[in-house]
Amino acid sequence: MAYKSRVSDAVVRRLPMYYRHLRELEKAGVVRISSQELGERMNLTASQIRQDINCFGGFGQQGYGYMVEQLYTEIGHILGMDSLSDTVLLGAGNMGKAIANHMDFENRGIRLVGIFDDSPAVIGKKVRGMTVRPTAELEEVCAGCSPQVAILCIPKEAAPALVERLIAQGVRGFWNFSHYDITYHHPGLVVENVHLGDSLMTLSYQLKKE
Repeated sequence: MAYKSRVSDAVVRRLPMYYRHLRELEKAGVVRISSQELGERMNLTASQIRQDINCFGGFGQQGYGYMVEQLYTEIGHILGMDSLSDTVLLGAGNMGKAIANHMDFENRGIRLVGIFDDSPAVIGKKVRGMTVRPTAELEEVCAGCSPQVAILCIPKEAAPALVERLIAQGVRGFWNFSHYDITYHHPGLVVENVHLGDSLMTLSYQLKKE
């Protein structure tokens, strides 16, 4: 499959939207869809749909549209959904527990293999059917499963030391809720920062603009 040498971040960030909408279409029994129809569902133009998908190869035919199952499978492959990345979660407080219990990891390319915390109040408790282990055992667990991804639901001040330990264990991808600037200190890692407060302020701005 021929990809463009450089795909913009905006296109990459739309890929999960395509994947989600196509999954819904497949479940609804839709076999084929045009770029116009898909664009209307996603609030995008037909031209934008075609440009985005053409970044990864030609999956449609002019005047015929896209086969939903094929496009869903192809985008899933592009996103890495056909193989699971072993992942550890650091921080089993309210946010960590909510993410562990409610996120459909397996359908998003992730296999959770360990949950860690330093609080005696949660160590030994079950979260998502897994026993929360002390972070002192992080290296022991990583040695057995070699995780590629870490989810950080920890205070900012705790992040620097834990990130160093995780990098030493081969972790190269971070889903980061800690507000610690991993990329600044460790360029070259794959980091997805999640700032819930930023999203809320964006909503506030949009409301005031309206």
